[in-house]
Amino acid sequence: MAYWRRSSRQMQAATGQVAVAPGSPVAEKPKSPRSRMMRQYDLVERVRTYNPDTNEDLLNRAYVYAMKAHGTQTRASGDPYFSHPLEVAAILTNLKLDDATIVAALLHDTIEDTEATRAEIDNIFGHEIGALVEGLTKLKRLELVSREAKQAENLRKLLLAIADDVRVLLIKLADRLHNMRTLEFVPHASRRRIAEETLDIYAPLAGRMGMHEMREELEDLSFHVLDPEAYAVVKQRLDALADRNRNLIGEIESQLSKNLQKNGITARVYGRRKQPFSIWTKMERKSVGFEQLSDIYGFRIILGDAESCYRALGVVHTTWPVVPGRFKDYISTPKQNDYRSLHTTVIGPGNQRVELQIRTEEMNQIAEFGIAAHAFYKEGMGSPTERLEHESNAFAWLRHTVGILSESANPEEFLEHTKLELFHDQVFCFTPKGKLIALPREANVIDFAYAVHTDVGNSAVGCKINGKFAPLSSELQNGDEVEVLTSQAQSAPPSAWESLAVTGKARAAIRRATRTAVRDQYAGLGRRIVDRLFARAKIEYADDKLKGALPRLARASIEDVMASVGRGELKASDVARAMYPDYKEERLVKYGAKKSLAVKLKLKSPPHPARSTSVIPVRGINSDLPVKFAPNGGAVPGDRIVGIVTPGEGITIYPIQSPALKDFEEEPERWLDVRWDIDEAMPQRFPARILVHNVNEPGSLAQVATVIAEHDGNIDNISMSRRSPDFTELTIDLEVYDLKHLSAIIAQLRAKAVVAKVERVNG
Repeated sequence: MAYWRRSSRQMQAATGQVAVAPGSPVAEKPKSPRSRMMRQYDLVERVRTYNPDTNEDLLNRAYVYAMKAHGTQTRASGDPYFSHPLEVAAILTNLKLDDATIVAALLHDTIEDTEATRAEIDNIFGHEIGALVEGLTKLKRLELVSREAKQAENLRKLLLAIADDVRVLLIKLADRLHNMRTLEFVPHASRRRIAEETLDIYAPLAGRMGMHEMREELEDLSFHVLDPEAYAVVKQRLDALADRNRNLIGEIESQLSKNLQKNGITARVYGRRKQPFSIWTKMERKSVGFEQLSDIYGFRIILGDAESCYRALGVVHTTWPVVPGRFKDYISTPKQNDYRSLHTTVIGPGNQRVELQIRTEEMNQIAEFGIAAHAFYKEGMGSPTERLEHESNAFAWLRHTVGILSESANPEEFLEHTKLELFHDQVFCFTPKGKLIALPREANVIDFAYAVHTDVGNSAVGCKINGKFAPLSSELQNGDEVEVLTSQAQSAPPSAWESLAVTGKARAAIRRATRTAVRDQYAGLGRRIVDRLFARAKIEYADDKLKGALPRLARASIEDVMASVGRGELKASDVARAMYPDYKEERLVKYGAKKSLAVKLKLKSPPHPARSTSVIPVRGINSDLPVKFAPNGGAVPGDRIVGIVTPGEGITIYPIQSPALKDFEEEPERWLDVRWDIDEAMPQRFPARILVHNVNEPGSLAQVATVIAEHDGNIDNISMSRRSPDFTELTIDLEVYDLKHLSAIIAQLRAKAVVAKVERVNG
């Protein structure tokens, strides 16, 4: 069936709804699966309407070839299978795509589902079309273990294929759209999975590519499957509202047009109603009822040039009262998917809130067609992908996302990062030098730092927002100027930052830096243990000799060996035997410890660092030994910790960054690898120490104590010393739940005007 577009008034009369914008790229859905299929001449005429120079012979040959290749195959609906690629091609003609894309859509299932081969398609239709068809075919040939891994790997393959030719994405989106339109014929067990994947991946991907009409239809079709009751309720309310406000829409359109014309501005004005899914998500996000929504209808003002847009905005703002905080200028600062428009909300006729989008005809095309609105061929510009690299910010985002592929440890991690990038709207901030940084909504300074450069994020220790000091966790707003303060002393970020970051890039970088830092710590500890054993045994150690023994240790590198020793997975004696087969271990029993260095720390009640100890079970120790925390600073869950055995005293727990550990570097046999074993269902407090440089003024100590109390921290002890007439140094012993809790308290203290400096003390 051909997707013939009705006029806006015809559609309004047929559905009782406000019309979809004329020229919208998403065509009307077919009314029944067994409608007449589009004929060859129908397809050619559709292409000819926007491309008078179309290659009719190529389109006709592709039509006939695909129809014969699919032969008697049928779909779940009972329709001939060929109806599917034909409808996919029809959707793409609404996007006004080139001949090669339309032909590839007709052929996109031939290699996978028929006897056709890539070589045959190359021979008949050319290498370009053959490459497009094969790119789509590869996406289907996936055999993976888990459903989540399969979804992630599908997304990987899709984005890699897009990097070669963006038309693969356009065909894939059209393919998914037609499959969603006919989802009712798919077995019930598969419908929800397909709808979830569409809502998770394909709809937001269409949005990031600027194809908003397609995104909205994909969302609504998924919403209808995933929550049919909610869909029916919202749809019923919308239809009832449309009946009540049928005259109001026309009045607003008429008044807008007359006021603009009176001021010498020629414009095309039309109204549209928001879709059920969009309304439902807004109700969920803001926890409001349908009756409380005041922007269900939106109006578009389409003009000839950008200057007219700002003139029209002036007319609107001087005619009706403006709703404060609702103006956005995406013309001077476009969205990352190339979207440009002025947004404002006014109190219009009948005291109705009227949401307006003011844009040029070209901006409107990009808003609806997205990346497909860019001319695919221009003399001297080369391929579509090369063309988009010059013109499209959306395509630049795709390139960036593909870049994350090499940094993701597994498909699921990549899927997590990409979903984060897909779902968020954006804020725009600036560096002190004026560089524009686009970030998701609710992003903070940590995300900003990693968006500037990974090294800036890893070494960030503070920031200024619009010239004022602020915590790194501060949420950023449009137009903020952000200066990130760095320190060479910090080579790796705190692991707690991962839970604070919003962007996939920042989370991936923090996770990677944390893994590297932990590995380096273990490797350093392991190397000290190995060096100590070799010195005691009076045998020579050399990296070259260990390299030759790697196969016997089943490790890929020297660093892997040292890290394994540090973690207790390998013994230093195993390394010695791998290098010197005749080596015999010198068995020592010191401080009550046997051979094993690995122990497990289970805290039943958190002791104070100076006044109590707790008996814990320790694997590899003859008897239970008393355990206490480092006397100056303690340790909290989230810290990487080690235990130091002391004769007659038991085990002292230190965070790995504690400077006190330098005193034990020459005694590796005293080091124990200990781990937290905390029951999350029973939160406990642990000791930590902070140093606060406070402004010496009345009430400053009270402000510090209030911040700690408001954030559920407990002050166990406090000491004060006057370093200068203007500042007081406070040493505060706290009890907190974990590292994230401690970091939050420090961040809030730094935000106080009476606090000049805050740092954690590690004894």
